[in-house]
Amino acid sequence: MKLSREFQNGFLIFLGIAIYFLVMNVIGLSDVFYLRLFNTLFVLYGVNRTIMMNVHDGQVLLANNAKSAMKTSLIGVFLSIIGLIIYSYLQGGDEFVQSLSKTFLFGGNPSVMTYSICLLFEGIASTVVVTMLLLLYWNNRMVTDS
Repeated sequence: MKLSREFQNGFLIFLGIAIYFLVMNVIGLSDVFYLRLFNTLFVLYGVNRTIMMNVHDGQVLLANNAKSAMKTSLIGVFLSIIGLIIYSYLQGGDEFVQSLSKTFLFGGNPSVMTYSICLLFEGIASTVVVTMLLLLYWNNRMVTDS
């Protein structure tokens, strides 16, 4: 059974984000807010890889690439959120979430699920932004007969 390129690249996004955050946790930088923004690079890489594969296979329609890019990014986001929930509960649940950056989305004391749902919404928003940016980038590089 061959996995779709969207799932393969979405899984790469998940692996990149998971390894990045585990390394940040090991070296003690998991509470630095600005370093968390670099996870966008993994999303950019995975989505760009999907679009490149589509273009290489002759799929140059913008709508098809948009659908494929969104699917890739959403798979990466959902897998990352599931991984975060599992990791958070393995590390102590709500107490672990309390130890994360206080400046990140919350002013109070969020639970694991509240934290995860907020990150899910942020991830969905970044999915749209990354997809639009890469589609604009690739739009000028795709040749169509239309």
